[in-house]
Amino acid sequence: MKKILLAEDEDVLRMLIMDTLEDEGYEIQEASDGEEAESLALSTKFDLILLDYMMPVKTGLEVIKTIRTKEMNKDTKIMMLTAKSQKSDEKTILEAGADYFLSKPFSPMLLLDKVEEILAEDE
Repeated sequence: MKKILLAEDEDVLRMLIMDTLEDEGYEIQEASDGEEAESLALSTKFDLILLDYMMPVKTGLEVIKTIRTKEMNKDTKIMMLTAKSQKSDEKTILEAGADYFLSKPFSPMLLLDKVEEILAEDE
């Protein structure tokens, strides 16, 4: 079973994403702020991290930078979920260490398709 960390501070969106991914058999651990996400990412090996850009305590960018300096999830795929959709924002996110970028709002099914596509790359 593939393990995914979902870091999203909006409760309704986090629950919707969790339900969608769990229905497809993924094991989900959740975080509602950047500090919690960072702590989980540094203590658990994930197949994929879905990370909101604008979170309380630490931003998604701060979390990525920390994750990428540690061996455990150094090569874990990271998809940034964000309302920031300018080309310059995408560049900043990818340069920080994210592998993928998905602009909000998005449908849960689009996210599921992207997750399946990303996880299939490693098989």
